[in-house]
Amino acid sequence: MSAPRYDARMADGDTATLTEDDVYEALEEVIDPELGLDFVSLGLVYDVEIKDADVYVTFTLTYPGCPIGPQVSEQMKEFVGDVDGVESVYPKMIFDPPWTPDMMSEDAKFALGY
Repeated sequence: MSAPRYDARMADGDTATLTEDDVYEALEEVIDPELGLDFVSLGLVYDVEIKDADVYVTFTLTYPGCPIGPQVSEQMKEFVGDVDGVESVYPKMIFDPPWTPDMMSEDAKFALGY
């Protein structure tokens, strides 16, 4: 078992630790305007990585020609940036693997009639 990694927030007496769950919860506020569902439920968030106080979000869109990419990136920066312990947010849009409706949560599939 390795020793716990030093976290600068611990020195300030802040015992809260930023988790992926915190980030995913914030990303649930990012809504696809056409479908009316959040990016997490739609399966559009591929990965979240936390490095110290920086958050890296890898996401996709429902199709490559979708024009909302810049808007989504800004929303991710805003909502994730509001989470305690986050200093910077780096959204990265990719299209490989391509998104399919199979990636949606069961609730999202139900809401959209899949």
